[in-house]
Amino acid sequence: MIDISPEQARTLAAIITHGSFDAAAAHLSVTPSAVSQRIRALEAAVGRPVLTRVRPAGLTESGQAVVRFARQLELLSADLAEELQPDEPQGRTRLTLVINSDSLHTWALAGLAAAGDTVQLEILREDQEHSLDLLRAGAAAAAITATAKPAAGCISRRLGVMRYLPVCTPAFAAAWFGRGAAEEGLATAPVIVFDRKDDLQDRYLRRVSRNLQPPRHYVPAAHEFGEAIRLGMGWGMMPEIEIGEDLGSGTLETLATRGQVDVTLYWQQWRRGSAALAGVAGAVQAAARVLR
Repeated sequence: MIDISPEQARTLAAIITHGSFDAAAAHLSVTPSAVSQRIRALEAAVGRPVLTRVRPAGLTESGQAVVRFARQLELLSADLAEELQPDEPQGRTRLTLVINSDSLHTWALAGLAAAGDTVQLEILREDQEHSLDLLRAGAAAAAITATAKPAAGCISRRLGVMRYLPVCTPAFAAAWFGRGAAEEGLATAPVIVFDRKDDLQDRYLRRVSRNLQPPRHYVPAAHEFGEAIRLGMGWGMMPEIEIGEDLGSGTLETLATRGQVDVTLYWQQWRRGSAALAGVAGAVQAAARVLR
C-alpha cells in the first residue's frame, strides 16, 4: 500500500499552482528545503518521479494522480467542516471547471448561475476534444467533454448532443455557392474557424472531399465567431440552438439540408467528489436538457 500524507500531496499541488519550489514554500509558509524534503519523501512513497524537472515544473502521470488527490481532499475537508460545524460560516467552496466556448455561450451558463449561490467557480475555456487534459492534471474538478470514456479517477455522464449546422448569409451564398455548396465552391469560399483545435468545419468539408483547403479566418470567441458569419466574412458551423431566430428571419441560411455535425457531450468529474461538486453537476445536467 502506498502511504502518501496529505501534507506531501498539498505541497505538490502548491508547486504546480505557484510554479516553483520557492513560490510553493512562500505559499505554505515553510522553507524551500522543507518543500524539497516533502517531494523527495513523496517520490520515495510513490516509487517514481512526480515532477518533471523543468521550468515551470510539470507533472508526471503519477504526479497528476497525486494532485487530483490533493484537490479532492480540499473538497472533502470543506464538506467535513460544514458537517462538524454547521453553525460556523465556512465560506464558499472553490471549484474549477473546464467548459467549451459554445456550451458556455449557449446553454451551460444557466446551470452555472443556478449553482453560483453556494460555490465560487473558475471557468477554464477549452475545446471539448481537449478538456480532459486539465481534468487529468488535477487543474479542474469537472469538465464538459466529447469523450465518453471516463478519465482516470473520474466518472462520466452523458449530457446530450449539440448539433452544428453549416451556415452563411444569403449574400455570401449567392456570391460563392451559386450552384450550391458543392466541391468547387467549398474549395474557394472563405470559412470561419474558432481556433486551430477546431475541426468542425473540416469534418463537414471531408464529407464533400478529403482535399479541400479553403481560405480560413480564425475568430477565437463564441460571440464574435457568430458575428463574423452574420457579417458575411465566411461560412461556418454554428450550434443549432443558437441560430433558430437567424434561420427564421433569413439572416442566415444553411449550406446543405443534411449537413449537420453532431457532437455528443459528457460531464466528467472526479469520482471522489463533494456536496458542492454534486450540486454543480446536477445544475449543469438540468441545463443540458435543451440539448438533443
